[in-house]
Amino acid sequence: MTDSRIPTVRLGDGGPEVGVQGLGCMGMSFAYGPSDARESRATLERALELGVTLYDTADAYGQGENERFLSPFFKAHRDDVLIATKFALAIPPDDPTRRIIRNDPPYIRQAVEASLGRLDVDVIDLYYMHRRDVNVPIEETVGVMAELVREGKVKHLGLSEVTGAELRAAQAVHPIAAVQSEWSLFSRDIEAGVVPTARELGVALVPYSPLGRGFLTGSFTSAEKDLTADDFRRQMPRFTGDNATANAALLEPIRKVAASHGATLGQIALAWAQQQSTVHNLPVIPIPGTRKPTRVEENTAATRIVLGEEDMALLDPIAERVSGNRYADMTFTSAGRE
Repeated sequence: MTDSRIPTVRLGDGGPEVGVQGLGCMGMSFAYGPSDARESRATLERALELGVTLYDTADAYGQGENERFLSPFFKAHRDDVLIATKFALAIPPDDPTRRIIRNDPPYIRQAVEASLGRLDVDVIDLYYMHRRDVNVPIEETVGVMAELVREGKVKHLGLSEVTGAELRAAQAVHPIAAVQSEWSLFSRDIEAGVVPTARELGVALVPYSPLGRGFLTGSFTSAEKDLTADDFRRQMPRFTGDNATANAALLEPIRKVAASHGATLGQIALAWAQQQSTVHNLPVIPIPGTRKPTRVEENTAATRIVLGEEDMALLDPIAERVSGNRYADMTFTSAGRE
């Protein structure tokens, strides 16, 4: 395995330079079953050695535990990393198992102070609105986020799972550096409106779950059979029952392309995501999540794979054949509002 560092790209017009692949850190504390803290810390260090500089977390991941877990790593490498975290998924006092979406100004100010405290930093490099509360005008939400920039608490602004129209309205209030949305061989709904709007406005795309939450790697074929009871993928329609069976068959074209490149399935899925930058002419920085140093080596190596026309012809039709939605409730996604 070569130790070649990945190249860099600008995170939107006027944004900072980051590695062309970031690291999703959620699974180190939350959602994907048990994790090993020591191995996760080694993963963070290995990613940095390989040129990964964008590290993605959120206040909702483990009720703040993911931010706390990452804090020592960020402090040790503060000048070398870009910290991205998010607000909007609040915990109701009467039910800690639920999440409600809040975009109102008082909550945003409460959330940013809490994240700054857990991260133990003076400023957040990239602050995302995690989900959209349609009852609060997005201009009002971004207006408060812009105040955080002026106050020196946040450097750059991001949005997650917004529509093209919502992005345009937000950009009119303050420059948006990045939009984070699910984008993969299995999930391409953002290409209809969000991607062209981002390209027009000079906003980077940060695909989360570019490995289809692990399904595209072939690491599991049925959430019910293969994953632990506390793994939240068991709640996602496309990974259970007949949907999972049908979707597992869709990996065959990926296997064919992987064999021709001497690569893994995951590397082909990531190479496809990285190549969308060329296809759509905008910065694309996928943030695959992993908790193992060997996986981050595998993932970053995918940035050196170039897919040809024949490869893309095999891969591009996959998404339209996927069975099941990416969430049980799609109203909280951009696709649910487009």
